[in-house]
Amino acid sequence: MAATKKTTLRKSLTQLGKAVAIPETPDDAKLEAVPNPHPGTDYVVRFTAPEFTCLCPVTGQPDFAHFVIDYVPGKALVESKSFKLYLSSFRNNPAFHEDTTLVIAKKLIEVLKPKYLRIAGYWYPRGGIPIDVFWQTGTLPKNTFLPALEVAPYRGRG
Repeated sequence: MAATKKTTLRKSLTQLGKAVAIPETPDDAKLEAVPNPHPGTDYVVRFTAPEFTCLCPVTGQPDFAHFVIDYVPGKALVESKSFKLYLSSFRNNPAFHEDTTLVIAKKLIEVLKPKYLRIAGYWYPRGGIPIDVFWQTGTLPKNTFLPALEVAPYRGRG
């Protein structure tokens, strides 16, 4: 990447390389993108967030999830620090599991415009019942390797 492109990219990013507080809410968070260095090549990018937290909208107690997010980038990649801050912004946010999972996926689609995105939210039990939420959009390009999710279903102590 030429020096001028690197300088322009650094100036356009508001969080990378800077001390940034965790946003209070997902609406306050700024999810940023960077140019895909291989826009003519189809490949999968995977993010795994095994320690996601938010709040139950009824009781206010913490909820925990393990997310696996796969996407085939178009012209942009998610900038990972902004993504970590975005996910952290849910920590004090009350929402149902299904809503939270889809809000994250749809925000990624809005910012990145990927060719394909799949999200798997494995939520730890609330009231003794784990809730798993899956969603995908787009079409996986032909001959693109998409690894299995490989997250075991919740088995409790059994």
